[in-house]
Amino acid sequence: MTGPGAEGLAVGIDIGGTKVAGGVVDAAGRVLHRARRHTPHRSTKPGVVENTIVEVFEELVAASGGEAGGVVTAVGIGAAGFVAADRATVVFAPHLSWRHEPLRAALQRRIDAPIFVDNDANAAAWAEWRFGAARGESHMVMVTLGTGIGGALLMNGQVTRGRFGIAGEFGHMQVVPGGHRCECGNRGCWEQYASGNALVREARSLMVAGSPMATDLLERVGGDPANLSGPLITEAARAGDQTAIELLAEIGVWLGTGIANLAAAFDPGIFVIGGGVSAAGELLLEPARDRFRKQLTGRGYRPEAEIVEARLGNEAGLIGAADLARQAVRSGAEEALPDVDGPGAGA
Repeated sequence: MTGPGAEGLAVGIDIGGTKVAGGVVDAAGRVLHRARRHTPHRSTKPGVVENTIVEVFEELVAASGGEAGGVVTAVGIGAAGFVAADRATVVFAPHLSWRHEPLRAALQRRIDAPIFVDNDANAAAWAEWRFGAARGESHMVMVTLGTGIGGALLMNGQVTRGRFGIAGEFGHMQVVPGGHRCECGNRGCWEQYASGNALVREARSLMVAGSPMATDLLERVGGDPANLSGPLITEAARAGDQTAIELLAEIGVWLGTGIANLAAAFDPGIFVIGGGVSAAGELLLEPARDRFRKQLTGRGYRPEAEIVEARLGNEAGLIGAADLARQAVRSGAEEALPDVDGPGAGA
């Protein structure tokens, strides 16, 4: 790809618990080419994940019709884990084998373009602020509901990463002392009650118990609870299955509880709900809003933040990772500064 349309292209790669998704993204947030791989199992060595990232990158460069240096100005990696303030090191990834992994250095030896690493939720939040549901809002919180729960803060139009780079890990707030064991090692984390894993766990428990309430869901998976997935539960709910509707509403109640706590701490103007579970739309968000209103500190005497569904879908992470990397290269600094005239302005 050459000519005016190629100027300012960046590659974004979003690494989640189940997939590695990449795209070539232009300055307006449009995804021009896509590539996808399954995430290697968490028991594999870090190098296997890095190989997968390089494969995705090389496929995207080939699809864009040129060498990386001639077409792609930067590469952004959105990683599902704690990313240090240097935007280079993955300190801890609950769903992967990374522990103090120098990811940028490892990839930079194999990719001939500037690389920046960030938390995947930070990347998704940036994309929604720049191009999606939070345009025009100076203070926003994003909550991403997938395998677990990710989160991110933008205050005065800047990603708030914290002193050590790992702010926004809302999924690991303890909401039930002594509750379900979390993959992070603690018990009772929010993501054990308001995530895709939580949704599937509760539905399977009904199936295994032989509950007649799970009859429809059991038929949908051919009698094998192991075949159940979050999207299938959402599909059943949309078709009118009352059990699926109730399960999503329970997740929504837990979501609203956590959001009320976040409002007390950060007072944003908007909460953007993304990730795969957000595809349930109002089946999830209406119970969340109802719970939020009931538990909001100072309710009735303070403005209420909006709670809205993300607009960019599953591609928010890769779009944001690409744009953050592009901004960092343009600014010539480690921190990505917005090249915009005000909050939410377009590129």
